Amino acid sequence: MAMQAAVLELADDHLILGHRLSEWCGHAPMLEEDLALPNMALDLIGTARALYDYAARLEGKGRSEDDLAFLRVEREYRNLLLCERPNGDFAQTMLRQLYFAAFMEPYWQAATGSSDEVIRGVAGKAVKEMAYHIRHAGEWVIRLGDGTDESAAKMRAAVEELHRFTGEMFEESDASAALEGMLPRRADLRAAWDRVIGMVFSEALLEVPEVRFPQTGGRQGLHGEQLGHLLAEMQYLQRAYPGATW
Repeated sequence: MAMQAAVLELADDHLILGHRLSEWCGHAPMLEEDLALPNMALDLIGTARALYDYAARLEGKGRSEDDLAFLRVEREYRNLLLCERPNGDFAQTMLRQLYFAAFMEPYWQAATGSSDEVIRGVAGKAVKEMAYHIRHAGEWVIRLGDGTDESAAKMRAAVEELHRFTGEMFEESDASAALEGMLPRRADLRAAWDRVIGMVFSEALLEVPEVRFPQTGGRQGLHGEQLGHLLAEMQYLQRAYPGATW
């Protein structure tokens, strides 16, 4: 079913990126960020939970949100490759978050007009969270890019590392392409994303690089080894103690 598959794509994006951000808990460079990063992770995981619950109901096979999150294998995940990229240094984490939030904010804004009631409900909450993520991550990209020689070099390196993964955000999967009126068209969001990234990069003294070899495949379940390591950690408890509840 196209709707169930498309909802799973969105859920996987938010869960995997949320888990990545959660890895900063206790390791952030300052106390404020040690609170901010896990809270942004909770925003993403909260959205993922709502989407997994909806996907499970659409599937109608008795699986729960936990089953979909923790009991699938690597090739069954359909998240963007950007979301699974390792945290790297603080510059890479903030840039990755800016790239994703600058895409999802207009996505959820458009989704508030969806013909699907559940999607409208998720979008109404998520769009506000993504606006905050853009502001928080964008301020850090500017602060680092227009900072010391070292911080500017790290931010330029982050752009070089991550920008090649951004094109995948605007590609339609087979599932999403079949759902006009229910989910936004991803290609239509490019102008809004370019505008936000252009404004932030201008203040951060960064240049948008030309991408010669864009990296894609996440929507087809083709992932790097990093996702396997992430899932081994994230799924351990559920697989070690099947059916465990708090």
